[in-house]
Amino acid sequence: MSFLPLTRIEASGCWDAFLPTVGQYAARRSFVEPCHPHVSRLSAALRHRLLTEDQVIRDTLSRFRFAEAEKWLQEVCWRRYWKGWLELRPQVWTNWRERVQVLRETLPPKILERAEAVAAGESGVACMDLFARELIETGYLHNHARMWWASFWIHAEGLPWELGADFFFRHLLDADPASNTLSWRWVAGLQTRGKTYLVRLSNLETYGRATLLRAPGGSERIADGAVKPTFQKEWADTTKHSLPALPASPPPSTGRAGLWLHADDLAPEVGPLAGFTPQTVAAFTSDRTYRERYRLGAKRIAALHTVLGDGTARAAAHYGCQATLSDADDTVSGIGAWAESHQLSEVVAFAPMVGPIGDLVPRLSKHLGARDIRLTLLRRSSDAHAFALANGGFFPFWEQMSRHLQTNSVP
Repeated sequence: MSFLPLTRIEASGCWDAFLPTVGQYAARRSFVEPCHPHVSRLSAALRHRLLTEDQVIRDTLSRFRFAEAEKWLQEVCWRRYWKGWLELRPQVWTNWRERVQVLRETLPPKILERAEAVAAGESGVACMDLFARELIETGYLHNHARMWWASFWIHAEGLPWELGADFFFRHLLDADPASNTLSWRWVAGLQTRGKTYLVRLSNLETYGRATLLRAPGGSERIADGAVKPTFQKEWADTTKHSLPALPASPPPSTGRAGLWLHADDLAPEVGPLAGFTPQTVAAFTSDRTYRERYRLGAKRIAALHTVLGDGTARAAAHYGCQATLSDADDTVSGIGAWAESHQLSEVVAFAPMVGPIGDLVPRLSKHLGARDIRLTLLRRSSDAHAFALANGGFFPFWEQMSRHLQTNSVP
């Protein structure tokens, strides 16, 4: 098993082991230590919904009083907050992807070479170089280390945050379009306007001492007060839009329906699709897209294959029908060919989140519609509730969400 469990069985075992320690989570969560003993290791499982946030919250509240587990519950809900914020402002994702491409094409070669060196773990600040290599080699970084490294990239190296976020997105096994993009914006001082996050050596001495002891060289560059905020221009349109109205459960089927599984939600057997009766289930990888469009690392691609394979196998067992995982150069064409080959009149799926999979939806809807196949997208009711609260900052969101968790049963 990898450090981050990538199947539901492995994730469930990991969660069972971590749950009894949730009461101590707040005290130790910020310490970056070898083997990361103070974190749940569930970030990839939750990102792909091998486990759902609802299950984790429900299990937590069945064992702990809210006050005992509040910090843990906050961290679980941060990912829903980020997702909701981006669902309300999808153009921020689009603007970021556009900027990555523009920067690759227009930055002076010297800056691009420096960015490549820092990403390869060759900055000359040994602790930061260890973090870069850990990310590439394992597909994981502790969240505190992510913040330090992002701050180092932006404010110490003076490199564009967009390219740093792209580096993380290409290698993190738990890479989430919302959490990754918006966390980098926050460190840069864009998400909360004017509030930057600055890496400080004293903070690493407190929370990352093991890394500093292994790699002290060059740390004077991040001495307290040495790193100053760099100005980051806001290129994104942050105008808030309304959430699209999506059903929480599938309408009664009037023909042959198939279930499309994707990496944004791989728990179809839990929630509104549990009682669905598809004729067939399909999931798709797209190695060509992964490599050519997003330049994903090999470990990230392998992880996508693993989680999709696990979701497909569970769907086959749950629904008792054929469930296939196929690779397609173009996912939209692959879904269309699958739907036509099974003579489907409807394709049902959980609505993809804003990100690479969500980007497929307009073209997919048109592609299927041209073949008289309806595309029905669902949104879990708990997602709809949480996303609607993500109007501003996290703490107003949390004030409402915490009241909800304490007064309502979690589905």
